Amino acid sequence: MSTTADKLASAEVAPEARIPLPEILHSGRAARLTDAVRSSSGEILATFAPYNGGLLAELPQCSATDVQDAFDRARIAQRSWAARPIRQRTAVFLRLHDLVLARQDEIMDLIQAENGKSRRDAFLEVADIANTARYYARTAPGLLKNRRRTGLLPGLTAAREVRQPKGVVTIISPWNYPLALSAGDAIPALIAGNAVVQKPDNQTALTALWGLGIAREAGLPENVWQLVLGRGATIGSALIDNADYVMFTGSTPSGKRIAEQAGARLIGCSLELGGKNAMLVLDDADLDRTLEGSLRACFSSTGQLCISIERMYVQDGIYDTFVPKFVEAVQGMKLGAGYDYGYDMGSLTSADQLDVVTAHVEDARASGATVLTGGQARPDLGPLFYEPTVLTDVTPTAKCFGDETFGPLVSIYRFSDVDEAVDQANDSAYGLNASVWSRNARRGQAVAARLHAGTVNINEAYGAAWGSIDAPMGGMGESGLGRRHGSEGLLKYTEAQTLARQRFMNLAPPGNMSYGGFAKLMTRSLKLLRRIGWR
Repeated sequence: MSTTADKLASAEVAPEARIPLPEILHSGRAARLTDAVRSSSGEILATFAPYNGGLLAELPQCSATDVQDAFDRARIAQRSWAARPIRQRTAVFLRLHDLVLARQDEIMDLIQAENGKSRRDAFLEVADIANTARYYARTAPGLLKNRRRTGLLPGLTAAREVRQPKGVVTIISPWNYPLALSAGDAIPALIAGNAVVQKPDNQTALTALWGLGIAREAGLPENVWQLVLGRGATIGSALIDNADYVMFTGSTPSGKRIAEQAGARLIGCSLELGGKNAMLVLDDADLDRTLEGSLRACFSSTGQLCISIERMYVQDGIYDTFVPKFVEAVQGMKLGAGYDYGYDMGSLTSADQLDVVTAHVEDARASGATVLTGGQARPDLGPLFYEPTVLTDVTPTAKCFGDETFGPLVSIYRFSDVDEAVDQANDSAYGLNASVWSRNARRGQAVAARLHAGTVNINEAYGAAWGSIDAPMGGMGESGLGRRHGSEGLLKYTEAQTLARQRFMNLAPPGNMSYGGFAKLMTRSLKLLRRIGWR
């Protein structure tokens, strides 16, 4: 695989495309962000800007010993953090909410510099963190409060359910949504009373470190949330071996390895993994709404989105009208590098991703697919740009038919019968997200309920389900296990503990009563409870 630096050296990038790095990366500010990383290894890793291949940062890399030290500090800090009243913990994240919105331009610059996405896609991360912080700050006191449960014997047994934090949570977060999937997963874990040791991807580590800094500015104690940097091969085992729970977002093969390691230690894990998400355009879909939604569905964050659409099924009655208009809309998208809202789509993030997209398109071509638009790298715009690409006539032998591309590539398939489309959409090992478009709400809902996916959006691409943070979000099948968002997104970071108090008498024969007499007494009591409707 080629490196980002190699791509820059071979690319004839137009002078106007070589935009400078944003202010946040000037005057040593990046170095100040990395001060939060405690590293004794002496190893430094350089990262480069997707827009132009320029040097972004030199990141200290951690050793397994550094990870162990982080967990030792976290365990001490977690005890006092968990002892704080819940309202004190949530207040930190209401302040974080305000700080992120107030300083959004700063963090959007950083997200774009490290990831290469467009400004509009960077803003979605800002909005997501504000949404997450507000939701859990407002709902956590109710979700975590002690709950009275029905005891064994009325009046004699009192039972309560208590929620205890897991302890220290490991979060391993990816590069594609570096703020939303780093701070976004840390917020509920921390509000639940845990400490967090997190490994973000090196490519977007500065964004994650910015989120950590904002949390500390909002009042989070220093060692309650720590970041360690390094390659999974070096520090991955230490992150799992010391954790009380693991939250991972990434590829399915990596998720399976983490689940195996967590299972060997009998600790829980939550995994959001890959997807090959399907979109069904029914023949009664609103054409204009569907066209706009389709562009976002397929090409948000340059297609580097776990819940983006890579397979589109269009019904006969609308196919010949919709597909040409969709292709025309894709051709009209504005690609480029810029720290403003002037571009529809930005760059890919790494040379590896560019190579995967290129290989999938060329393999599909060789298998007989037709390129309706796109299908070319755009080195004139930057070393890692690739055109939004639409394919048809894709056969099952093509890599992009069933494998996740994770780039600006969508394949379109015609269908006549809805049952046929549902079967084709469900013919995948994955089951993360899906989308259905129809003017008839009842029809759209009925089709959506038949799709094998953790979230299904009706007349929307992905934002309706993702943004409805009160509802759970996660995958089926090879797309993972566990859920983020909703009550489960917080409670998964806790242990349910039952406290049961027995009053007046023991659960044993009173006085001189025999065990046989006690059994008869209990039998009569159980029959009575049944008659009176006792739970």
